[in-house]
Amino acid sequence: LLERGACVEERMQAVERFWATGELDQNCNVQFGEGGAGTFSDGKLNTLVHDSNGRSQKVLELFVEYGAPKEILYQHKPHIGTDVLSRVVKNIREAILSYGGEVRFLTQVTDILSEPAGEGRRLTALQVYDHAAGKEDTIKTDIAVLAIGHSARDTFSMLLKNEIPMEAKSFAVGVRMEHPQAMIDEFQYGMKNDGTLPPASYKLTENLACGRGVYTFCMCPGGYVVNASSEPGRLAVNGMSYHDRDGLNANSAVIVTVTPQDYGGTGVLAGMEFQRRLEEAAYRLGKGRIPVQLFEDFCKNRPSKGPGDILPQMKGAYAWSNVREIFPPELSLALEEGIRSFDRKIKGYSRPDALVSGVESRTSSPVRISRDESMQSTLFGLYPCGEGAGYAGGITSAAMDGLKTAEAIVKKYQSFDKLPKGLRNF
Repeated sequence: LLERGACVEERMQAVERFWATGELDQNCNVQFGEGGAGTFSDGKLNTLVHDSNGRSQKVLELFVEYGAPKEILYQHKPHIGTDVLSRVVKNIREAILSYGGEVRFLTQVTDILSEPAGEGRRLTALQVYDHAAGKEDTIKTDIAVLAIGHSARDTFSMLLKNEIPMEAKSFAVGVRMEHPQAMIDEFQYGMKNDGTLPPASYKLTENLACGRGVYTFCMCPGGYVVNASSEPGRLAVNGMSYHDRDGLNANSAVIVTVTPQDYGGTGVLAGMEFQRRLEEAAYRLGKGRIPVQLFEDFCKNRPSKGPGDILPQMKGAYAWSNVREIFPPELSLALEEGIRSFDRKIKGYSRPDALVSGVESRTSSPVRISRDESMQSTLFGLYPCGEGAGYAGGITSAAMDGLKTAEAIVKKYQSFDKLPKGLRNF
């Protein structure tokens, strides 16, 4: 297992240091490191993916086996929070090691080596860079599962250089909104929550007259808005909750759909560059801090000077700004219209002092890495997998795609005796 970031214990220290000081480690942050971006999230384990083979249930069972609470097996919307998820990730790593597997941290894949095979090419080795040792290495292999996550932009560029087939895809961008959790509880439950009921969640959608969709994503009851940046001079936000979800505010991404026609370019990586431009604007706006604004000021296109009755609940420094400036006018207008429409569904959603911060740009991968029915790229032996490859949209769906990929590799070898040693414990 090659991981460009650090183990989860060291990673949590690096992330806390970044939130406290603003000093970004490009290889170990909210996006990169053991467990991926999901480690710093609400830890939601529900999925809309329907799989008749039972992979969704298998994922939950594996989480319980490695330390998650048993109630996730029967909850309608299971979640474990970043604090429990980090322990589960560590336990999974220790299991891999006990089976004879090897985990190499701070090891980034920098190139893919191949040779002709019939009418195509087949994988022969991976070139890697060991950031801890400061040296390159070559790992010979004829199989590699490419589960890179949606933020490995330098890896996308490397794949393009190696002519791995990819296509630009639609995704969504927007803001992170905060409201008092007590307000959401009272509306959803029809009464004040005295702690007997869990913090309430919500999911909202609206199709606008302009043809765009606006919807909430990754809603975090009792959570925090976090600085989720991974590149210098660029800023992205995400939402995170602990298992108890006991923060003062509810937050959620409010995002608007964008398509390749919005990206301002025609290349495969045009969506990635579109994300970068938004993140650069957010970084400039807040001078490296999370830009935050009152919704009333967002609508009036003016900077905010301070909070109303809602105080930001954030991991990382923030700055009062005009978040609307981050977006092209048509996207700002769509976000405003969508948020106003949500007030018809949750009273107070568009209240003047609701908090808007940005930019929420990492909702999903901006590309899809092509694969065939055998789960392989046209480069034989390379298996694009999960959210970064464009085939999943969250922790559970990515894990399900991982199971599906492993099944395809096992099937390829047909019998136990032909399996590589590392797969015989699958």
